[in-house]
Amino acid sequence: MNTAQASSNLYKVRVWDLPTRVFHWALALCIVALVITGNVGGNAMVWHFRIGLTVFALLLFRLVWGLVGGRWSRFAAFIYSPGNIIRYLLGGGKPEHSVGHTPSGSVSVFALLAVLLAQVASGLVSDDEISNAGPLTRFASAATVNLATHYHSNIGKWIILALVVLHIGAILFYLRRKQNLIKPMLHGDKEVAVTVPGSRDDAASRFGALVIFGICAAFAGWISRLAG
Repeated sequence: MNTAQASSNLYKVRVWDLPTRVFHWALALCIVALVITGNVGGNAMVWHFRIGLTVFALLLFRLVWGLVGGRWSRFAAFIYSPGNIIRYLLGGGKPEHSVGHTPSGSVSVFALLAVLLAQVASGLVSDDEISNAGPLTRFASAATVNLATHYHSNIGKWIILALVVLHIGAILFYLRRKQNLIKPMLHGDKEVAVTVPGSRDDAASRFGALVIFGICAAFAGWISRLAG
């Protein structure tokens, strides 16, 4: 799984390990569910909070996996300097930039992670003053709760939706250029024009990812119980 194999001048590489792929699609489903439950309101808010805590656990997992995960899932693999990003946008990209996240794609990834973390954090201290309050509201001042509630309900969600639309737009853009970004996120492999190391994606690494997520989920569950 970790070695590149030549085929018609292209090399098949395991770019996205299974934990990264599961994270990606689970996060996508959760975002859709959060939009639906948030707009429905009422009793659906119970599930809105549960799904929000799931996103919290997923984000914590991704932060850890960005340090110890597969080669192309690590943050070190797609942290680019402003100069590299500008050169890429001007057409001066290197072949290896197309393996994992491109310089422009990395900006989108980090922006989405940051905005999602802000949305989760604001949700934890939000209060609609009706029947729904985050588990950490009792630890925050009234001014902080009001600010978090306003951001969560009126600002953050729109920024997330805008970034999601941009993400989908980028996928469609690359599809028109005969580059399918969806398939590698389904089966993990990608055909590239340069020989590069693949991501580790064996039973041991997958079990390690499961343990890490379990710890992250337990922490999110502990946070949820602080409301009582």
